[in-house]
Amino acid sequence: MTPAADRPIRIAVQLQPQHAPDYGLLRDAVARSEDAGVDVVFTWDHFYPLYGEPDGPHFECWSLLAAWAEQTDRVELGALVTCNSYRNPDLLADMARTVDHISGGRLILGLGSGWFERDYTEYGYEFGTKGSRLDDLGESLERIDARLRKLNPAPTRDIPVLLGGGGERKTLRHVARHADIWHSFVDVETYRHKSAVLAEHCADVGRDPSEIERSTEIGGAESADEARRKAEALHDEGITLFTVGLNGPDYPLDLVESLVAWRDGR
Repeated sequence: MTPAADRPIRIAVQLQPQHAPDYGLLRDAVARSEDAGVDVVFTWDHFYPLYGEPDGPHFECWSLLAAWAEQTDRVELGALVTCNSYRNPDLLADMARTVDHISGGRLILGLGSGWFERDYTEYGYEFGTKGSRLDDLGESLERIDARLRKLNPAPTRDIPVLLGGGGERKTLRHVARHADIWHSFVDVETYRHKSAVLAEHCADVGRDPSEIERSTEIGGAESADEARRKAEALHDEGITLFTVGLNGPDYPLDLVESLVAWRDGR
């Protein structure tokens, strides 16, 4: 039995907060996404565009999430993913608890170790090394969990933790210990291998790997048919959460709507 056997398919959109000079464009994209039937609306946590004009318009992640929590009624919300380096982990736990309450219990706490060096340089954070950032992530996950247990009022639910990445020695160990959702950027063959490594880490900590929802991005598809074929093949391997990344200023939902129809038609 694959981890997907008892989980519903979920479709998400990542509204990348770049190249949208008017916040109203993002607000409209959130409303259209919820109306289109998506299950989750993500953003990302950077300070500058990742592609296109490098100094183009860009907005900050957690301010957006608070606004979207107030704006929406049904969808879950989160960052895909929050950079662990940019905020004190106890503060981040408090921010997450607050957005959890604003949304009525719809926050997903997406976390990663960070990688975009310009963010670090421009905002005065120590970049370190890939290994040191992953070690910091592990320590932060422990602190976040501890702080969430102390906050008053408490979160409305056990906030789901999403961890992104596929590093076999450290990242997947963090996933096995802390994640409710594992997000990866993989093809079928790579996913099979990474999933087997994750299962080994889960065995080491006494956890059933089927407890962890599997997530990926559907990117690079030239047509709706191709996107659905990719999603079908990955779903056969156990992935149930599929995200489409959209860039400003237009945030076109054609591919997203196609995947929502695929979800509803299965």
